[in-house]
Formats: sequence, structure tokens, C-alpha cells
Amino acid sequence: METKANEISFAKKKKVKKTSKNYNVKWVVLITIWTFFLAIGMSFISETVLRNVHILIAFFILILIIFVGILSDLIGIAVASAREKPFHAMAANKIKGARFAVKLVRNASPVSNFCNDVIGDICGIVSGAAAAIIILQLSKLSNIHHPFLSISLSGFVASITVGGKAFGKEIALTKSKEIVFFVGRMLYYIHEKTGIDFLPFKKKNQKER
Repeated sequence: METKANEISFAKKKKVKKTSKNYNVKWVVLITIWTFFLAIGMSFISETVLRNVHILIAFFILILIIFVGILSDLIGIAVASAREKPFHAMAANKIKGARFAVKLVRNASPVSNFCNDVIGDICGIVSGAAAAIIILQLSKLSNIHHPFLSISLSGFVASITVGGKAFGKEIALTKSKEIVFFVGRMLYYIHEKTGIDFLPFKKKNQKER
């Protein structure tokens, strides 16, 4: 009897492992495709828009791109560090967004990968390209030497990005529950309005229990 129970347990573990492996492969393929199209889209928008707007608007767009990168990094860290348990009580009380918060935590690896690596890296690349366009525009408008503009703006972008992410990390670690719940509510309202569900309801494996 014990041998049969062990065999069933082993078969279940093997099935979970196989499902997890298939999910990981699907996620890698999906994230690669997402990254390709997001990078093209953001680069195209920044290139076409920044070349045809006033220098102040271009600078505002640059700050906005940096802010998106910082915000996505904050969400990724919050999801990775949040615990699932508090959201179960909320879900039991039918609080809107709690179920989606549980899904975020259970999918912490792909969510944090998407927020930190995909969105974060794309914003970093696009902000660099945006800074280069602004430098070209500034060099046409003033007599300031191109190398000085390049060094100054590169330093500004780097300092704002690194400083913002460091500040965001502190907030993400101390307010992870609130951040995940807020994102969960956003996903809930998106689902209610459009029917789109971005995340699968991933079951907890035996180790996590």
C-alpha cells in the first residue's frame, strides 16, 4: 500500500515538473516575441516623435521613458518579494483585485522578468536613443560643443535612472503588499472591461505549501 502511494506521489511530482518545464519554455518564447515587438514599437515612437517636437517636449518624453523603467522595476521587485498569504484572506472576502494579486505572486518569476528585464531594459535602450536625439537637437540650437552635451545628458540619464531605481527598490521592499494589490486591482478592472487575462492561474507546487 505504501509502495503504491509512493508511486502515485512520484508520478504527480513528475507531472508537475513536466508542466512547469513546458510553461517555462512557452514563457521564454513568448517573452522573446514580446520584447521584439515592444522594442520596435517604443523605438519607432521615440524616433519619429522626438525628431518632430519642441526640445522641451522631447525632454519631457525622455523623463517619461525613464519613469516607466523605474516604475516597472518597482513592480517587478514588489511582486518578487511579496507573500501570497495576505491576499488569500482578501480573496475570501471577495475584495476586488485580490485574486489577481494572488496570480501575480504565483507568477512572480515571469512577472518580475517581464517588468525588470524586458520593460526595464527596453526603457534603458530607448532612453539612450532619445538622449542622443535631444543632443543632436541641442547642438543645432546652441554653440555648446557636442561632446560636452553628450557627456552631460548621459550623466543625467544614468543618475536619474540609477537613483530612481534605488529609491523604487526601497519602496518595493517595504510596501510590496500594497503595490501588488494595486496592480492586482488594475488587472481586475482591465479584465472586467476587456475580458483580457494576462496571467494563468498557476497552482502552488508541493514545496511552496
